[in-house]
Amino acid sequence: MSGYSVVMPTLARPCLRAALESLAGALGPAPEKIVLVDDRPGGPHAAPKVPDALADRTEIVASGGVGPAGARNLGWRRTRTPWVVFLDDDVRVGPGWRDELVADLESAARDVGGVQGNVSVPLPQDRPPTDWERGTAGLASARWITADMAYRRAALIETGGFDERFPRAFREDADLALRVLADGWRLDTGIRRTEHPVRPSGPWASLRAQRGNADDALMRRLHGADWYERAGETPGRRSRHLGIVAAGASAMTLALTGHRRAAALLGALAAAGVGEFAAARIAPGPRTAREIAAMLATSAAIPPAAVWHWARGTLAARAARPWPPEPRVLLFDRDDTLIRDVPYNGDPALVEPMPGAREALDAARARGLRIGVVSNQSGIARGLLTAAQAHAVNRRTEELLGPFDAWEICPHGPGDGCSCRKPAPGLVLRAAGRLGAAPHECAVIGDIGGDVAAAHAAGARAVLVPTARTLPGELTGARRAADLGTAVALLLDDARAGLWQDA
Repeated sequence: MSGYSVVMPTLARPCLRAALESLAGALGPAPEKIVLVDDRPGGPHAAPKVPDALADRTEIVASGGVGPAGARNLGWRRTRTPWVVFLDDDVRVGPGWRDELVADLESAARDVGGVQGNVSVPLPQDRPPTDWERGTAGLASARWITADMAYRRAALIETGGFDERFPRAFREDADLALRVLADGWRLDTGIRRTEHPVRPSGPWASLRAQRGNADDALMRRLHGADWYERAGETPGRRSRHLGIVAAGASAMTLALTGHRRAAALLGALAAAGVGEFAAARIAPGPRTAREIAAMLATSAAIPPAAVWHWARGTLAARAARPWPPEPRVLLFDRDDTLIRDVPYNGDPALVEPMPGAREALDAARARGLRIGVVSNQSGIARGLLTAAQAHAVNRRTEELLGPFDAWEICPHGPGDGCSCRKPAPGLVLRAAGRLGAAPHECAVIGDIGGDVAAAHAAGARAVLVPTARTLPGELTGARRAADLGTAVALLLDDARAGLWQDA
C-alpha cells in the first residue's frame, strides 16, 4: 500500500524547474502520477515545462487562482493512489527522496494518516541571516507543513481535504492536520529529506505577512483557543502589538481632548514598544543600512496591521462552520442499512425497514439533500431472482421509506469483473453523475467494508453502521455510527458535536 502520487500547486515561478528536476533525479520508485496544478489567475498561460523523465506521468491542471488550499484539493482528487504527497514548488527533494519516501509509507502503521518529511532551510554562511531568512528557517521545525507532507487518500477524503477558506499558504496545513488527528489518525515524521531554499523578498514582506493574523482568527474559531499548543505554534507578539496600538490610539484621543501630559506618556509607551520590537529584529541580523531601515519602517507598521487583520478575521470567522461542507448527496446501501437483509429477496412482502430509517431519510430530505441507493444484487447473476423482482422490492422500499432520487443496482456476480460491484466505485460514480454532484460532494452510508471501500475509491466520504454481518477487520479506519439516524445526523452536522466514533 505504498503507491503514491505527487501533487504540486504552482504559480510557475522560476523555482519550479529546480523542484521538478530534483524529483526527476531522485533515486527510487517514481510516483504513479504527478498532478501539477497551475494556480496562476486568469489565463490561458503557457504550460509549465516538465522534465522529460516525468512527462509521461504528469498531468497539468489549471485552477485559475483559487489559492493553495483549493489547488491542492483539485490535485489530490485527480489521484487514485493510497498515498498523496504534497510538495511546494520551491523545494528540492533529496537525492534518495523517492526510496526514503517509499520506506516511510511502507513502515507507516494502519492508524498513521500522514507522514511528514524532514525539511531543511539553507542559510547564508558568510553573514547573519536577515529577518526574512530567519522566518523562513522556522519551516525546519514546523509541524505538518505541505512543503513535504504525505497523507493517506482515505484521510483526505474523510476530512474533505484542505479548507478552502484559507486563502494563503498559511495555516491551511495545520488546520488539515488537526482535523486528521481529530479523526483518530496519527501523524509521523519519516526519514526522507527535502531542502527549502529562501526565496527572494522585498522590504515589505513582513508587513504583508500580517494578513496571516486573519487566518489565525479562523483557526481559533474552528479549533478553539488552545489550537496553538496542539499545532506546536505560538501566538507570537500579538498581545504586545495590541498593547502598542492601544497605547498609540489612546495617546491620540487624549491629545485631541487636551490631555497632553497623559497623551505624551502613552505616546512614549507606544514608541518604546515599537523601539523594543525593532531592536529585537535588528540585533540578530546583518545590521546593514538597508536591513535596519526596513526593520525600523516595518516595526512601526506591523502592530496596527496585525491588530487590524486579527480584528477583521475574527469578524469574518464568527459564523464559520468546520470543514468539510455538508454533502449534497447521501447514498445508502440497501440491505441491512435501509431494510433488513433477506438473502436474495425477490418478494416485496418481506421488506421490513431498519429502525429509524424513515426518520433519518426524512431528515436528509428536509435539509434539501438528494438521496440515492447503491446496492449489489448478485442474486440476479446467480439466477436466484430476476431484475423485475429486484425492482419490485425497490418499489416497496420506496412505499415504506419515501421516494429516492436515484437507484443504482449492480446485477453482476463476484467473478464477472464489472466496475460497478462494490467495493468498486462504479455505483457511487454513476449515482453522483445522475444526481449532478461531484464524488467529493457525496457520502455513502452502509454496513460492511465494501460500502466504505466503494465510497473511498470514488472519492466520497463514508459512514459505517455495523450490523451482525460486519466483520471486525472492516471497522479499522472506518467512521462509525451506532444507527442510521446517528449516521445521517453526523453527516448533516459534519461531526460538529464531536459524535464521530474513532476506529
